[in-house]
Amino acid sequence: MQFIKRYQSLLLLAVGLTVTISACKNDDEPTIDPLSITSINPTQAPVGASIVITGTSFNTTPASNTVVFSGNAAAQVTAATTTSLTVVVPATAQNGPISITSGGATVQSPSTASFTVANRPVETLPSSITANRVLSANTIYALKGYVYVTNNAVLTIEAGTIIRGYGASQDPEAQNHSGTLIIERGSRIEAKGTAAQPIIFTSSQPAGSRKYGDWGGVVLIGRAPSNQGTSRAFEGGIRGTFDATLNVSNDNSGTMQYVRIEFPGVALSSTPNSEINGLTLYQVGSGTTLDHIQVSYSGDDAFEWFGGTANAKYLVALRTFDDDFDTDYGYSGKVQFGVALRDPNVADQSGSEAFESDNFDPGVPVTAGLPITTPIFANMSAFAFNPGVPSNANTSGGSGAYRAAMHLRRNTRISIYNSVLTGFPEGLRLEGTTAGTLANINDGSLELQGIVLGNSEVPNSTTVVRGIGDVTTAAAQAYFTLASRKNQIIGTDITSLLLNAQNFTLTAPNFLPQASSPLLVAGNAVTGGKLADSFFTAAPYRGAFNTENWVAGWTNFDPQNANYDK
Repeated sequence: MQFIKRYQSLLLLAVGLTVTISACKNDDEPTIDPLSITSINPTQAPVGASIVITGTSFNTTPASNTVVFSGNAAAQVTAATTTSLTVVVPATAQNGPISITSGGATVQSPSTASFTVANRPVETLPSSITANRVLSANTIYALKGYVYVTNNAVLTIEAGTIIRGYGASQDPEAQNHSGTLIIERGSRIEAKGTAAQPIIFTSSQPAGSRKYGDWGGVVLIGRAPSNQGTSRAFEGGIRGTFDATLNVSNDNSGTMQYVRIEFPGVALSSTPNSEINGLTLYQVGSGTTLDHIQVSYSGDDAFEWFGGTANAKYLVALRTFDDDFDTDYGYSGKVQFGVALRDPNVADQSGSEAFESDNFDPGVPVTAGLPITTPIFANMSAFAFNPGVPSNANTSGGSGAYRAAMHLRRNTRISIYNSVLTGFPEGLRLEGTTAGTLANINDGSLELQGIVLGNSEVPNSTTVVRGIGDVTTAAAQAYFTLASRKNQIIGTDITSLLLNAQNFTLTAPNFLPQASSPLLVAGNAVTGGKLADSFFTAAPYRGAFNTENWVAGWTNFDPQNANYDK
């Protein structure tokens, strides 16, 4: 009995010590609240808007919190404290709860704090913007008729903003002009989108009803050199003229980054040269920043440079009606990393091409002191017909036929390096006079190196590399096939290039070549020479892609079905 009493006493002492130790531990180490979401403010907002999520135990480093909206839409976190997160509503967000992962834990918002994506209000832009203005991502803007940014004003467009272009017939007050944004000399556009929140210029038509040339496009006008005197008017009835007396090579028309331009490009009158392209650049200077820009379904050219010195990187041309990259009137900028994916059933009556380059018509003589078209392009890809033999017959969905991957004429001194161009009836068409294009290929001022021409009609036939005018076909072929230029011609079977299986999928392409593709072999590309310019990123491969899919995230290859109301 005495033993039992001693045992009971020891047990009570042990229990007491445990309670005391536990109490001391709770006093010294306060309880840490678990990850939680208590509220969302506001609970309804449009895509691109900022909302605040309150709760507990968030990481104070924004990037260390993962916020996902319904629809598996990851959001950008712009600010963070332990009890609140500020996030941007992503473009693909759907109605429903929001989940957060932070510190290894994941929590979902309660049904009472679910989120609803709201339609943005719509505001029509005025015909003239004369003072600095900001376009908010919380509003959709209507572009009706010509909208001029003038008087040295700066138009700032927030990431995620949508601008809808209207056709001339949709607005009786548009004076027969389709919606077009025009940045005049001295003014600037500051359109800085992001990969997660690109800025979108698109058609005002509903999904499923959009088409080529639903609206005008985006036009930048600068003060860099051109060779077009002072009286030549801009195309399409846009006010103003070229001015060859201007010589501000580093002129700055602003910034366009992570921008999509969809369903633009329209003939604005019945007179010749009255078109507006997806992105039109008149005398734009090298102080302008242009990168990560996609032009889709343009009713004329995707990108056209008229004079100027503007540089650009990461350009995408999707299903263009006419030409993808067009250079004229003394343009002398540099472009690297561009891709064109063509719809083989759509081409223009003028003969659609990936590259068209002119000085002017006829190209010579050039007034002393004025520039000649001398751009440098590197790491470009253009994909038209696949598989089979390309056709030069009129296309079923267009007004004309395909012609050449490169049509270089009228005394141009363009240079194109390390590029792959497939599926055009002709690979190269060199056209011009003895004093113009012929002289340029002979003295090296027009240079084509490291280029693959694939899927044309017959290797080395007159339909792959052709001379026109004073440039004979023999001279053009001798020039292009010179071994030191490292050019290559492949026939109708381009399987040896080992392109991606999804390379030609119009609505969901993948342009990354297979790992063993000869396009990625450094020894097949050229280096040095004009590519030594500091603008160019070292890229010793042919085409626009190696292992980096730089179109991922910000592009849309199926804009016909996109919902741009939210």
